[in-house]
Amino acid sequence: MTYVLLSFAAIFVLVGSVGLLLFYREAMLQRIQEVVNPRPKPKGVVATLKESGFSVGNLVERFDRIMPKSKAEVSVVQQRLIRAGLREESAVKVFYGCKVLVPLLLCAVAFTTGLAKLGPFFVYAICLGVGFLGPDFWLGKKITRRQQRIRRGLPDVLDLLVICVEAGLSLDQATARTAQELHNALPDLCDELNMVVLEQRAGRARSDAWKNMVDRTGEESVRNMVSMLVQSEQLGTSVAKTLRVHSETMRTKRVQAVEEQAAKTSVKLVFPLVFFIFPALFLVTLGPAAILMTESFKQMLGN
Repeated sequence: MTYVLLSFAAIFVLVGSVGLLLFYREAMLQRIQEVVNPRPKPKGVVATLKESGFSVGNLVERFDRIMPKSKAEVSVVQQRLIRAGLREESAVKVFYGCKVLVPLLLCAVAFTTGLAKLGPFFVYAICLGVGFLGPDFWLGKKITRRQQRIRRGLPDVLDLLVICVEAGLSLDQATARTAQELHNALPDLCDELNMVVLEQRAGRARSDAWKNMVDRTGEESVRNMVSMLVQSEQLGTSVAKTLRVHSETMRTKRVQAVEEQAAKTSVKLVFPLVFFIFPALFLVTLGPAAILMTESFKQMLGN
């Protein structure tokens, strides 16, 4: 009986395979023909624009020539862009292009929505002012957020540096290893560490490479760490002990900052309590008494 069932199953599989081959024969031949003689697929509008070199960045860069600027101003803007993590060569052109394009877009929005009818001079002046200063505010916010991420991740980086140095690696090797291990968790700080490693491999002195990191970030905690590393190298003290002490100090400062924010919560809650919660409580508790008092005064005055 077992042999009969196996024979029946084998015949069923064979017949099914032949049926599938006959049914999908045309589709298989078509696929083989596409592989042997591939035909170019029709390109979409986005692909055509990309091949032609068109992009939003290129469009914005063309407005860069309208803005008058000096070399000193360009250097300051470039330093701010680097602190925000924008190291591309076209970042300065895109920034100045946005300072020209954003005011024009805001004026166009005000014209199409009808806001300009309320007061054309004031509306267009506000649009031009906000559009011109908007990229600066956005860049400042981006720099602040990046510095906060660097400040929060610095103790973790110092802990891993201590582990690598105590394991027998040099400071340069420990920096490269730390940047590799924590790149997914702390991308901003690890990018800066990678820049330090690349500058040292290019032949720049270690102290100069770390000082350039301070200039790129503009963060006070990074400045303290670099000063500590430079002094440790000059005086010949243990780098591992120095990093461990600085890491503990950084963690203590972070805990104190959190406690400070928690202590400010009670003060910040005063304004919502006074303006939103207390009026509702007064209305619920004193409202019925006020109604009864008004009714009593009406009866007394009526009598």
